[in-house]
Amino acid sequence: MKTDLSKPAIKARPNRRQALAGLAGLAALAGTTPTRAQDATPAPGQPAEPAATTARELTAVPGKTRLRPSPATESEIWSFDGNAPGPTLRVKLGETLRIRLLNRTDKPLSLHWHGLRHDQTMDGVGGFSQEPVAPGDSFEYRLTPRDPGSYLYRPLLLGGSSEPAGRGLSGLLVVEEKEPPAVDLDLPVLVGDWLLGDDHKLLPFPATAQEGAAAGRLGSWLTVNGKPPPERIGLAPGARVRLRLANACNARIMRLRFDGLKAFVVAVDGQPTETFEPVRAQLPFAPGTRYDVIFDMPEENGASASVTALIGPGMPLVRFVSEAGKSAVQRKASGPIAALAPNPALPAAVRLQNASRAEIIVEGGAKIDADNKLNLSGIDQARPWRLNGTTGDPQGKPLLSVRRGTPVVIGITNKTDFLQPFHVHGHSFRLLHPLDDGWEPYFLDTVQIPEGKRLHIAFIADNPGRWLISSTVLERFDFGLWTWFEVI
Repeated sequence: MKTDLSKPAIKARPNRRQALAGLAGLAALAGTTPTRAQDATPAPGQPAEPAATTARELTAVPGKTRLRPSPATESEIWSFDGNAPGPTLRVKLGETLRIRLLNRTDKPLSLHWHGLRHDQTMDGVGGFSQEPVAPGDSFEYRLTPRDPGSYLYRPLLLGGSSEPAGRGLSGLLVVEEKEPPAVDLDLPVLVGDWLLGDDHKLLPFPATAQEGAAAGRLGSWLTVNGKPPPERIGLAPGARVRLRLANACNARIMRLRFDGLKAFVVAVDGQPTETFEPVRAQLPFAPGTRYDVIFDMPEENGASASVTALIGPGMPLVRFVSEAGKSAVQRKASGPIAALAPNPALPAAVRLQNASRAEIIVEGGAKIDADNKLNLSGIDQARPWRLNGTTGDPQGKPLLSVRRGTPVVIGITNKTDFLQPFHVHGHSFRLLHPLDDGWEPYFLDTVQIPEGKRLHIAFIADNPGRWLISSTVLERFDFGLWTWFEVI
């Protein structure tokens, strides 16, 4: 099966009749949300007491690194313990991860665990779900993930996300399956975007009016795991590789292409999916998006394969090379590439006829003239974007307020001249087909709404608390392109 995630064109599965047929007792799918993380009720299928607790510290501190190849000078960045991106954090399903964030920068900070379904008090939105961590202070996150998968952590705080993210504060969180697929290499691939001058220094913050009202802070240089691309990986011929691809850019929306390899997507936004090959070997890749991809290296010695960002003529991000000298390594993997086990904590269907419904209309921003030039005339520089006629307000009225276990359908209409990626916090959703006659066969937590288009998403509001629906372009988020809903 080949799937094009950029176009909702897969035939409905399940169809509307199947959707209406079933899901009794959906409210039992999630645990309660306590006032303190350490008192959290575990999700079904998880032990009453976490099997283990892992404690880590992440110290956000100014640093230097060489982003462009030598002889370029080092750039002044922000790092976690001297590394940008930060370390790939790993925890086994059912375990608790305690992370103490120490802020040694000169700006407030908080960390959002993008895609993680967990306690709302640990969601990490400064000014909304927690107080921002002031310079010199610290905050402890306690995470007991209910789902395995690949997740992104990066700064998110009202009005102040662009700079700490644009200076390099991001990383991957991997929640390991109880029985992970056998692979010879499990490789995190975190793509970053840096706006550098000719002197290799980061250009000033905060976002300009043009960045805030248009595409966002688009960088001039990409990195892969903090290094100049392409990252070269030598492997034994025929070796099996699992890639955990994540877009940690502030604003860069791109497509990925797989060259010289037959890629199989096994998870989208951290959640397992029926294994499929991307249409034209390409995947859409907006900020916040993650894919787990498995492939086998060619058997021929010296053969190469790559993952390429379709920017300009194409930029190889990772290059894999079959090396005969590595063939003596004992392979762990063999046989066909199989799908990951389905996530039993997610609903098989959504009772659309019983759903609470809401609409989001996105307006504002710069205009793109007929000659493809940016037109900023008439833009409110303080509030360039509007969502349902206003901007995000934590004290305002929620988009909707529903009881736990309620099916929810949200229509999102993009009336702007720009592609709009949005992220639903604390939940995974289905992308509906037109007329609500079914949905795509994968779960998402981040969706792209093309300019001038309207899409519908559906999910079970099974996670109590106040949750954002936010633009993943951080400059738009900082200018208020978000709203929130409540599960009681």
